[in-house]
Amino acid sequence: MPIVSIRHRTSYRYRNPVAFGEHRMMLRPQEGFDQRLLSYELDVSPEPALLRHLHDLTDTGVSVARFEARAEALVVESRALIDHQPHAALELEAETSIDEGAFTYDDDEAPALAGSMLVRHPDDGELEAWARRFLRPVGRTRLSTVFSDMTHEIRASFGYQIREVGPPQTPGVTLSRRRGSCRDFAVLMIEAARRLGLAARFATGYVYGGSPKAGGGSHGHTHAWARIYLPGCGWADFDPTNGIVGTAGLIRVGAAADPRLLSPLHGSWRGMRSDFLGMDVEVDIDLEDEAATQPAARLRVAGAG
Repeated sequence: MPIVSIRHRTSYRYRNPVAFGEHRMMLRPQEGFDQRLLSYELDVSPEPALLRHLHDLTDTGVSVARFEARAEALVVESRALIDHQPHAALELEAETSIDEGAFTYDDDEAPALAGSMLVRHPDDGELEAWARRFLRPVGRTRLSTVFSDMTHEIRASFGYQIREVGPPQTPGVTLSRRRGSCRDFAVLMIEAARRLGLAARFATGYVYGGSPKAGGGSHGHTHAWARIYLPGCGWADFDPTNGIVGTAGLIRVGAAADPRLLSPLHGSWRGMRSDFLGMDVEVDIDLEDEAATQPAARLRVAGAG
């Protein structure tokens, strides 16, 4: 399995020295059975007066920086080395299926999943009707079949569109346009799963390997996808942008019921509005076991697509 090296650098540029408020950085890949963090470094310039690390309410690692010095630039660079051991998402699937009604979790699971089952976008019936297209017209359909088919349908029938800024568009907009970014496709699938009674979360991190986000080559990129709770399997990963079921090619940083909780970097600054010159983001991903034959994948991006 590959050893994955990730370098993620964000630079803010200003015309004159400005003062910085508190900044929170969500860049550290999560530890798990499928990804083991071998090393992690975080460099911040100017040097913070205080830098602390914590786990937020989603159990995602967050670094908090506070500053005293003014500067014409703020640069945040994280470097991670991960032993990635992707696994099949559905090998432990229980005998769970769904009919024309909504799925119901066991009484022991439902309370803990309630926040991830709550729908967050209005629906005039179009989204639920679209979700129910993946159920058999007669009898019951295995949950693995429903969401594998949904993943591949979005990959095949919707056009990928780079959209570097802004929140995810609503599922209704994605359905009508048949186009979207990775975060738009993730929200569409999450809300569709919730309409069927399933718990679903928004996952954010990185993708490497063949991907339409990187022109189908070996490049890496920031990324977003869906996690759906399946009895027996636990939280299973579904990436509708790339048609991935499982964690192959996906490095997870965080997952939450609400995408707004997963901003990789946010904070404040004080100065004239005209002082802000721009932001640059670079993501470099290298597969160590391919390093002898392939150069590191390098491209310039601006946040999760």
